[in-house]
Amino acid sequence: MIELLAALSASAAGGMRIALPLLLIGLLQSDQLWSRVPLLSRLSPQVAIAILVSWSLFELFASKQVWGQRLLQNVQLVFSPVVGAIMGMAIAQASFGQDNAAPSFLVAIIGIVGGLLALVLQLVQVGWFYRLGRLPLWAIVAQDALCIFLVLFAFDAPTEGGIIALLLLWLAIRTSQEWYRWYVEQGTRRHPRESKQDPD
Repeated sequence: MIELLAALSASAAGGMRIALPLLLIGLLQSDQLWSRVPLLSRLSPQVAIAILVSWSLFELFASKQVWGQRLLQNVQLVFSPVVGAIMGMAIAQASFGQDNAAPSFLVAIIGIVGGLLALVLQLVQVGWFYRLGRLPLWAIVAQDALCIFLVLFAFDAPTEGGIIALLLLWLAIRTSQEWYRWYVEQGTRRHPRESKQDPD
């Protein structure tokens, strides 16, 4: 159970940023440096660090501009499920440890769940972006901070991190319900005669 909560915490971070959580997870395992992270373990550490540091800086600075938010939303919508799955699988493998290796099917299931969680969180952010026109600066800073804390919690406080991830999922579900209600109300206002039984 603790391993699952830790994986959810890390996957939720992948639903907010792409490179930053991957960079953090490698730095927090400095002795192994992405050796347990799928895909990144095939790259040399120097190449992985160069790519992740460059994209992390781009995420941090471009997200404060409208054009950067629009570009990052499109990129993150495509890659967030992949990063969420990678983060979940890496944390699951690290939580079980080398002496007690996790079954491969269990790691795969955790990866799928983590990828879906990251996708849902990213879809909510895209929805807010297109509804508001741009995300406020305080929300962007909160995303950056929450992404960092979720990765840290995945290692040091998996229960708290998993609970935060589940709360974010609950907020995403509530938000989707509110969007559906708002969409129905907008349709009724645009076509006021559509719901009438007897036409005028």
